[in-house]
Amino acid sequence: MHCRPSRASASNLIGTISSISSIALQGGGGHVGTVSRGRGSGRNSNSSSRATSAASSQGRLLLDPMSLRALSHQLEYLQEQIHHRIEHLEDQMQASIQNSRDRAGNVIRNADAEIARTRAILAAIDDLENELAKIGHIRDIVKSFRARIESYDHRLDQAARRR
Repeated sequence: MHCRPSRASASNLIGTISSISSIALQGGGGHVGTVSRGRGSGRNSNSSSRATSAASSQGRLLLDPMSLRALSHQLEYLQEQIHHRIEHLEDQMQASIQNSRDRAGNVIRNADAEIARTRAILAAIDDLENELAKIGHIRDIVKSFRARIESYDHRLDQAARRR
């Protein structure tokens, strides 16, 4: 069974990303590893890069205001992309649901038409069975008349021979 994230959980994710982005813009109000204020650009920037690299290799994260701002922009972009993707998937889901409803409606209409056709055929069969029953009754009457006529004919032949 596939687990589909609900719209609420997607909104929670976007909210969380927004919070992280806000924290990053405020200069890291929440602690994400070790936060370095950076050394600016100049002769000490190499030592800042080395410190960032060393922290990264130890599983720590050093963020200066520029890095936080860049991270914030990346998170905002990611949030926007996620939002657009969710909207796109919702549109596709709605289109799929509508197509399914349309197909189901067509199936129901076709089934109703076939049921009506079958009922008409059954009614015609009932009418034909009634007609066949009438024909059978008429055949019995004809047989009875034929037998009576043959009986009268036989009596007339016998009466004619006696004379």
